[in-house]
Amino acid sequence: MNNEFFDALIMLEQEKGIDSTSLLEKITVAIENAIKKDFGDPENIIIDINPENRKFNIAIRKEVVEEVLNPKAEITLEEALKYSKRAKIGGHVDMKIKTKDMGRIAAQSAKHIFRQGIKEEERMNTFKEYQSKVHELISATVTSIDEARGSVTLDMGRGELMLPQSEMIPGESFTIGEQIKVYVVDVKRNTEKTSRPPKIMISRTHPGMVKRLFELNVPEIYDGTVEIKSISREAGSRTKIAVYSKDENVDAMGACIGNKSSRIDSVVNELGGEKIDIVNYSDDPVEFITSALSPAKHITKVELLESEEGVKACRVTVADNELSLAIGNKGQNVRLAARLTGYKIDIRPESGFYGEN
Repeated sequence: MNNEFFDALIMLEQEKGIDSTSLLEKITVAIENAIKKDFGDPENIIIDINPENRKFNIAIRKEVVEEVLNPKAEITLEEALKYSKRAKIGGHVDMKIKTKDMGRIAAQSAKHIFRQGIKEEERMNTFKEYQSKVHELISATVTSIDEARGSVTLDMGRGELMLPQSEMIPGESFTIGEQIKVYVVDVKRNTEKTSRPPKIMISRTHPGMVKRLFELNVPEIYDGTVEIKSISREAGSRTKIAVYSKDENVDAMGACIGNKSSRIDSVVNELGGEKIDIVNYSDDPVEFITSALSPAKHITKVELLESEEGVKACRVTVADNELSLAIGNKGQNVRLAARLTGYKIDIRPESGFYGEN
């Protein structure tokens, strides 16, 4: 039985990544509780589980006395001699317990706690694994599609996760067996109900996904030469990304676009054709706002306004023939530029205010 027990521990550690030391602690507690329930709550319980020499010994230690006043901790010499021929008054004996001697209820309780211990370790391992991958990209395989909810189930390598429709790029669809990338937004443990698995939030709409994709495709970003300063995104439609080069000899925008647009095209393809505007970042708000309103190029004036209640704002004047370009379809361009720069942007035509003749 000992060999089977320790073989099982090794298997759990190798196949499921469960730490045997931590699991043994839970098993020890489970056995101790079972013994207390089935043997009248003895005071001195000896549990010796040694994986190195594969020993598994359980005993109740009692002091040998002439007259028993505390049955939980004492035993007469006559009874003690049944367990050890060397027993003597003033000494102690270890009354070894075999698994079959433990009552049915106690044994079931121990098994239950044992199973719970394994589940808790699995949940903890899952939490630790995904916690280390927060804000990272993970490759996954589509295993099933819920047509009613629009969600997909993904094989993440160790267990499955659901990607809800709300975190999918609008209009995208998948096939079973397809390999896709997802962004790990956050991982939270359920502190109120520890029996529940950790909540792992994954997404394909998060701006962080765009950032990681550029890191994968642009070596200059990965090695830190080019820095992504900010991103604003409306998933499935358009993204603006502000970049800055720490090396004056490296063109940040050119590095991200790549030879014949090869680098940016790789990102766009992963995002299902989502348009991406790459702009140069500047510490000068006027320059940054002007750049952020790309593809509009004829920005004639940027006036920074006094901040009210912590909200930064500016008034931008643009050439009449590029007014619609600066604003964008349904205001998307200026909306993304505002998020990218952190400024509330009021755009006006060069000829005057809206509605003026």
